Amino acid sequence: MSHYEGDLRVQPDARFAIIASRWNPRITDALVASARDTFIANGADAAQLVIVRVPGAWELPVLAHTLAHSGRYAGIVALGCVVRGDTRHYEQVADGASNGLMQVALQTGVPVQNGVLAVETFEDALARAGGSHGNKGEECALVAIEMADLRRKLQEQA
Repeated sequence: MSHYEGDLRVQPDARFAIIASRWNPRITDALVASARDTFIANGADAAQLVIVRVPGAWELPVLAHTLAHSGRYAGIVALGCVVRGDTRHYEQVADGASNGLMQVALQTGVPVQNGVLAVETFEDALARAGGSHGNKGEECALVAIEMADLRRKLQEQA
């Protein structure tokens, strides 16, 4: 019986994209910094990373689609922050971004990590951007590294 798992080791030829919303910059900047630092701590060179900024979470799937179809990236981390307001717009943006990112991953086979925080309050976002609940940027980078390595291992077996 075969057993496969990805390792938390960035391969020398692997490139990763971090796509981040400019909306709620205090949060998204902390998510990006943590994701970047996590990639580097796990063996990535800065030249293996690209950071792309988009206006808001709604635009993340479009750029994820473009980058995934380029064939240049072993994984993509999408980061954003949507805080509940007085209208349904919050739900539409958060759900649309999530669904769009999942579609990109399924259509292309490139791991796309959803690091879009959908929170009730700004304080909730702070807790997930380096506060009491860790940092979603770090979590997404770790998953991207592991999934890229697992995908590589499975492709080598084909």
